[in-house]
Amino acid sequence: MAARIMVINDSADILQLFYEVLHGEGGYDVVLRGLAFHDVAEVEQVKPDLILLDYLFGNERLGWQMLQMLKMHRSTATIPIIVCTAAVREVLDIEADLLSHRVRLVRKPFEIDELLAAVAEALAEPSRESKIIPPNAGGHDDLRRRRTQGSS
Repeated sequence: MAARIMVINDSADILQLFYEVLHGEGGYDVVLRGLAFHDVAEVEQVKPDLILLDYLFGNERLGWQMLQMLKMHRSTATIPIIVCTAAVREVLDIEADLLSHRVRLVRKPFEIDELLAAVAEALAEPSRESKIIPPNAGGHDDLRRRRTQGSS
């Protein structure tokens, strides 16, 4: 089964290009969205394995707002994201932060092979879900046990 990629961009021409590259050359299942979403439920319904997101929609930083929303919800926080933008100056200062949150940056204009490589790398990266520490591991219960054992 092919990985599902959700592409969010306000340009119909760019969406068509992404579809041709990702589906035609990459063999991915591609879901296109031409408008910014305002509710994470819209993304949850699609269940993407990867999100390709523009940073600017017109002159607004709606991509940044969507990115924040995705990372603040447990259901979408571990979905790898690629920000694909020509707004290089706007995102260059935050590139290290983006990378620390599993967000890659592909600058427009890009080469097709560069985009496909970034997609393959993002999809191959292990999910952070496996790195989440259970609530009681080394937490309050462990501390209580050590205190109890020390007082006997």
